[in-house]
Amino acid sequence: MSEGLRDKVIVVTGGGRGIGRDIALTAAAEGARVVVNDTGAGLDGAPGDAACAQSVVDEIKAAGGHAIADTHSVAEPGEAEAIIAGAVQAFGRVDGVVNNAGILRDRMFWKMSFNDFDAVMKVHLYGAFNVSRAAAQHFREQQSGAFVHITSTSGLVGNVGQANYAAAKLGLVGLSRSIATDMARAGIRSNAIAPFAMTRMVLSIPGLDTPEFREKNKEMAPAKIAPLAAFLLGDDAREVSGQVFAVRGNEISVMSQSRPLKTVHDARGWTQETLANRFLPNVKSTLYSLETTNEVFAGEVI
Repeated sequence: MSEGLRDKVIVVTGGGRGIGRDIALTAAAEGARVVVNDTGAGLDGAPGDAACAQSVVDEIKAAGGHAIADTHSVAEPGEAEAIIAGAVQAFGRVDGVVNNAGILRDRMFWKMSFNDFDAVMKVHLYGAFNVSRAAAQHFREQQSGAFVHITSTSGLVGNVGQANYAAAKLGLVGLSRSIATDMARAGIRSNAIAPFAMTRMVLSIPGLDTPEFREKNKEMAPAKIAPLAAFLLGDDAREVSGQVFAVRGNEISVMSQSRPLKTVHDARGWTQETLANRFLPNVKSTLYSLETTNEVFAGEVI
C-alpha cells in the first residue's frame, strides 16, 4: 500500500456504480476514508436506487476500510455543501474530491431540448463547480487538497449525438485548469481524466451493448481508471496539476491542451479576399477534421 492516500478523506460523487464505485473502493484500499456520494439516479437523471451508495460503503467496511454514504444531489449548491459538510463532520476534514457524477440525455443536436441540455450541464458541470467550491475553503485553510474531474473525449475530440454531454465535459476541463491556476499558491491541485470504460453510460448507446462489443473492449473495465485517480489524489502526485489524462485499458495518455498551431500575420489587416487567398491556404493543413473519439482512438486495447 502506498502512503499517498493513507488517512486522507476523499469524496467521490457518483460513487455508487461504475467508475465512481471503483475509485471509491481503490481509495479505501489505499487507506483513505471515503464519502460515497450517489443519489442512485437513472442514466437520464430520473430517481433510482439510492441504496447503491450504501452498498459500496458496505463493501469498503467489509474489507476493513472506513466510509460513509451520502445521497445529496451535486446539482444544487446547498446539497453540494452538505456533501462536504458531512465529510468534515464524519472524518474531521476533507482532502480530495472526485467529480464523477453524471447523467446522459443523448439526442442529435436538432432534436435536443433545452431541458436535455440543462439537465446534463447541471449534473456534470454545475455539479463539479458546486462540490469543488464547497471544498475549496477547507482546502485553502489546510493549504492542501486535490481535485480529480472525470471529463470525456466526447468533449475533447467529439461524438455524435452528445452536444450537451460534450459541452459539459469540455467545460469541466476549463474549470479544472482554472482551479489549478487559481489555487496553486495554496498547494491545491486539480486534474482531469477522460476514461474509456465499459460502463452503463457507454453500453446505453444504441448498438453497443452486444457480445461482440463487450468482447472487443473487455480490457476497458471501469476498474482500470481507479489507479490513476487515486494516484492524482495522493501526495505522490504533488507536482501534477492542470493536466488532462486519458485512460484506455492499460494505456494512459497525456492529452494536448489548446495552444496555437500556426499563426499568419498581415500588417494591412485582413479582408475577405486575403482570408480566402492567403490565410486559409496557409493554415489549411493544420485544421482538424470532423473525427469522432472512436476514429482518433482506433487501435485495439491491449
